[in-house]
Amino acid sequence: MKYKPIILLSLISLAILPFGCSQSKKEKADSDDFTGSTTCRQCHEKFYELWSTSHHGLAMQPFTDTFASNALTAMDTPIKIGQQSFKADIASRTLTEEGTAGRTTHAMAHAMGGKNVYYFLTPLERGRLQVLPLAYDVQSNEWFNTASSMVRHFGDMRDTPLDWRDPMLTFNTACFGCHVSQLAKNYDLKTDTYNTVWREPGINCETCHGPCGEHVRVCLAAPTNTIPTDLKLIRQKAMTMQQRDDNCAPCHAKMRPITAGFTPGQRFFDHYDLTTFEDQDFYPDGRDLGENYTYTQWLTSPCVKAGKLECIHCHTSSGRFRFAGEKSNEACLPCHQERVKNAIEHTHHDEGSKGSRCISCHMPMTTFARMRRSDHSMRPPTPAATIAFKSPNACNLCHINRDAYWANGFVKEWRTRDYQAPVLYRANLIDSAKKRDWRQLDDMLKFIGDEKSDNITVVSLIRLLAACEAPAKWPVIRKALKNTSPLVRSAAATTLSNDPSRETFDGLITATADDYRLVRISAAASLARYASSLLDPKCRKQCDSAFKELENCLMGAPDSWSSHYNIGNYYEERHWTSQALASYEQSMKLRPDVILPIVNASMLYARQGNMKTAMNLLRKALAIEPNNPAVNFNLALALAEQNNIADAEKHLRIALTADSSMAQAAYNLGVILNRNTVCEEGIKWCKRAVELMPNNRAYTDALKFYLDAQKQKTRDK
Repeated sequence: MKYKPIILLSLISLAILPFGCSQSKKEKADSDDFTGSTTCRQCHEKFYELWSTSHHGLAMQPFTDTFASNALTAMDTPIKIGQQSFKADIASRTLTEEGTAGRTTHAMAHAMGGKNVYYFLTPLERGRLQVLPLAYDVQSNEWFNTASSMVRHFGDMRDTPLDWRDPMLTFNTACFGCHVSQLAKNYDLKTDTYNTVWREPGINCETCHGPCGEHVRVCLAAPTNTIPTDLKLIRQKAMTMQQRDDNCAPCHAKMRPITAGFTPGQRFFDHYDLTTFEDQDFYPDGRDLGENYTYTQWLTSPCVKAGKLECIHCHTSSGRFRFAGEKSNEACLPCHQERVKNAIEHTHHDEGSKGSRCISCHMPMTTFARMRRSDHSMRPPTPAATIAFKSPNACNLCHINRDAYWANGFVKEWRTRDYQAPVLYRANLIDSAKKRDWRQLDDMLKFIGDEKSDNITVVSLIRLLAACEAPAKWPVIRKALKNTSPLVRSAAATTLSNDPSRETFDGLITATADDYRLVRISAAASLARYASSLLDPKCRKQCDSAFKELENCLMGAPDSWSSHYNIGNYYEERHWTSQALASYEQSMKLRPDVILPIVNASMLYARQGNMKTAMNLLRKALAIEPNNPAVNFNLALALAEQNNIADAEKHLRIALTADSSMAQAAYNLGVILNRNTVCEEGIKWCKRAVELMPNNRAYTDALKFYLDAQKQKTRDK
């Protein structure tokens, strides 16, 4: 018997989340039902003044001379970025770029933000509004490099700054949803152009209350001093706490839109998916690492989970604080009256000091990209997590001259109950799953199956378990399809795409009729690989409906390369090869520098027997990312199939250097090295493959075969 490398050309089936807070909006800027905020002023002067001067009302504004003189300071010294230097001239409302290609002047047309940072937009070709390379720090009154401030550091990994013209910094593509009101993107895919318009800059009254045209009409028609019974607008007071929170969430969550629009009063998980702790932007204990907004942490708060806290308890509808300065502790009333009353005893800090404020310990503030954000999980300080995972803790954010061991000593002295233990337990599970260390798999599965477990942690573990090969996970994840949380059910449906069992198939069919859209489309995505003939005629209609919802979701942002890439993956799962290739090609046109659609297109061409085109695409991807493990792995497999073993071995080694957890690469390298005679290094790589995927029968059989051959070789000597 002689083993061969597994020549399974592997597609990268990865769902791509849009950057940051990109929000879907209904294209309704020209609707007559929307009247604009000025019509509210005649009856609601007080609220208009509060709104118009708030961060919501000024989320975006025209760059005018008045704005510049009130908000900015002049820039004296240019900032060098690469080979170019940039300088803002607020008097002329321009930014000058100088370098090897000469001098270019960019108009500063709009200012976006303002709570922490002002970003500036300039019009570019084909209707794009682009974030300029210089931004303004409101706290320090200084200009800085926009893209370099957004660099994320994940342990030993170092991100690199984007070029300022990158589509991820294009307003029309990424950040439009939370800075203007009643926007119509008006993107034309054929010409790759925008004709984007909006009714008002900033987040106006009608964003939360809906179109007010009819409201104005019925109020004007009502007799003097008479309030109409039906006010013809969306009223926040008539909503549940969850509905009000869901109104805030779209702009304050790291999420993925799944529909073309959200209307106040609707449910968040009918329109959005949510990023959780599986993402690199979170530390294992759930503290902020990158730019995460607040909603994920908010859902882990004991106060929120108990149903006793909502966004507007602490914030007004215009985003202002209801309890600020000396009154900040009043935000924790009435639930924590005793602790607020005896703050010194509880906090162990002097009265009136920063440490005696509830938010200092329970909502510590950290900074990313010069933007300050408060931890909305409201957990107490956990310096033990800092020791274990290097995440920030409230104690050392204030006591910067001390370390976490010092802080941990006080925490243990002050609190007889070890409240840090559950945090560390959950974080250890997340950390192990991120590292693909499955020695705690039983504990992970037990946590997922416990109805009392934190839903955000459960979702994170289910998503991370997609990389685990152990069959023991499937019954637990199938059970999660019936969890009370739609986010948990959705995560389970997505991860179950890799379990081709009858039980899973039946569970996914049931999930296509779930009450929440997010669950339905997750189930549809996992069912896409099954032949339509397997669907019972009784459930065909509901499955087709879920497939249609999924297709609408995947193509919700036609200006995004990831939309075409993801729907290409969907078409490939359904064996619609021509549509898949067309989608990958469109994705490549929008972002020729991104390798994922290139690799997947190459694999489809290989499966069609068109190895020449497949190899050309793989080499194109390799030129973009020479050390990318997926590219090198797939190129190695293609080379092996052409019997170019030497080059295949070279690229497998590059892949494993970049990602030592690639079991497929380890196995194939082991088989190649053992192709003529069994050797120690070949056995080493086969052992590595088995360590990574102990339940893969092909890997265990091959290793046993090679070990037996090695013994026989020794005996023959």
